Amino acid sequence: MASVPPLLVLAGLRKRFREGDVDHVVLDGGDACVGRGEFVALLGPSGSGKSTLLNLVAGIDVPDAGRVVIDGTDLTALDERARTLFRRHRIGIVFQFYNLLPTLTVRENVMLPLELTGRGGERERARALLERVGLGGRAAAFPERLSGGEQQRVAIARALVHGPGLLLADEPTGNLDTATGDGVIALLGELARRDGAALLVATHSERIVERADRVLALDAGRLVEA
Repeated sequence: MASVPPLLVLAGLRKRFREGDVDHVVLDGGDACVGRGEFVALLGPSGSGKSTLLNLVAGIDVPDAGRVVIDGTDLTALDERARTLFRRHRIGIVFQFYNLLPTLTVRENVMLPLELTGRGGERERARALLERVGLGGRAAAFPERLSGGEQQRVAIARALVHGPGLLLADEPTGNLDTATGDGVIALLGELARRDGAALLVATHSERIVERADRVLALDAGRLVEA
């Protein structure tokens, strides 16, 4: 039986930033694969380049060298507009600070990715996903009325509503207490696996690492198996 190709392939990624006369090397050889339904933790201390790597994977930024291939599409071969459209349709992102729009209700925040991609059935898809994250009764509330854990669950629902093949999370429990954070990461892993999405979570939390199927670490600019 032929093996299933990985959903995400990183090959030879290199990225550096220049500040004045100094070059800061963030990535100097990033090679990795993530399979469908796999939960991979990206481990490293603050400032190690985890967010930079997620931005490269999402197509928000481009590497100086190397390739990011998602489900057979080489993002590094696309222009900025094409990367943006690919991200809207194929990638879900959960940010550390939630990035919910305060003037929209919970339901409207979750529906937003579907409206941006012009897909129908927005209200029903949003309703079903809010039920899955335990917030069916808060659909009409505004973000300011929610706890941190509830806001993060809304962010998870928004990231999953358009059925992305790849789900990225950047320090998703960084602003939550331990119990709430544990619940959020368990939910994130459960929903991603159920939907068959590849999940890559940037973190410095050992508690998240314990839940992951596999761990990658950034070590002096190198991406290695931990």
